[in-house]
Parts: sequence; C-alpha cells; structure tokens
Amino acid sequence: MKIAIISDIHNNEVNLKKVLDYCGREKIKTIICCGDLASRETLDFLNDNFDDVIHYTFGNMDNDQLRNFEHAGEYKNTKIYEKFGEAEIAGNPVKPNGHGARKIAFVHFPDVAKKLCETGKYNFVFHGHTHKPWMEKIRNCLMLNPGNVAGEIYLPTFAVWNTENGKFDLIRIHDLK
Repeated sequence: MKIAIISDIHNNEVNLKKVLDYCGREKIKTIICCGDLASRETLDFLNDNFDDVIHYTFGNMDNDQLRNFEHAGEYKNTKIYEKFGEAEIAGNPVKPNGHGARKIAFVHFPDVAKKLCETGKYNFVFHGHTHKPWMEKIRNCLMLNPGNVAGEIYLPTFAVWNTENGKFDLIRIHDLK
C-alpha cells in the first residue's frame, strides 16, 4: 500500500490537483495532510477530487471557517484532528519484524512532532509548517516533513510512503504532468 503525505497547501489547488492526479495514477488510497489547507474551499476541493481516506490535522494557517464548521471530527471522506492524529498502518505481513504494522502520528508543528517521537510510542511522525522536506531519526522514530504543496519558500513537494517495503519517496510536483 502507498500513502501520500502532504502539507502546507495554502489554497494552491493547481498543485493539489497534480498531487491528486498522481495519487490516482499510482492507486494511492490514503492521504495524510499535516495542516495548512487554509480554507474550507480547499478542503472541499480535496474531497471532491479524492474518493478515498484522508486524515487531516489543523495547521496555523487554517482559518476559523475551516476550524469551526459543523462537521468537526469527520467531513465527507476526511477524518479531522484538532491537535494531532494517530493511526496504525498495516505493513507487509510476511515481514513482521521488518515492515509490519506501524504506529504513526501526524501534526503540523515540528516541535510537537519531536515530542511525539520522544515518547517512544510511534514508528513515524509526520509534520509540516517549515515547508522544507526533512527526515530525522529521533530514538527509534523517523520524523518526516514532506515539504509543501504550495511551492512557497521551497519547491513544491510531497512524500509517498510504500508500506510494503518501508521506503519513502519525495515527489517534486513540478516534475508531474
């Protein structure tokens, strides 16, 4: 199974559409969004263009309209988390010690991500906010920032996690058609 990890969209629906088209071509069925969609309209765009599971946690640029609408917790095919989300992701059952089930967390802020890693509770913690793609090992936890979809400060990127082989790929959005 492949999972797309995105963050910091900031209403850039052109780049978001490229990400979603890629997800369709690659048969990606889960998206983890680490915040900063920025508006309800972008949440609607995401749901209208991706039919499978979306996990979304708020960022600092998500406006009050998005934070306080009537479907807090769940909206269409999106599970919404106020501070951070967590899940257990199945891996390759043939390799239980290598790439079996993984406990993950996702949050917008890197300082919170680091604290989540330090708990020892998670295999992976994903975050956004800085717009810079980054991976860092903290204890036995991999902390990963997929970059930003908006293309602000740094080139637009997102990450794809192949849960079968445990590998992460950084995808440059400008390279997509």
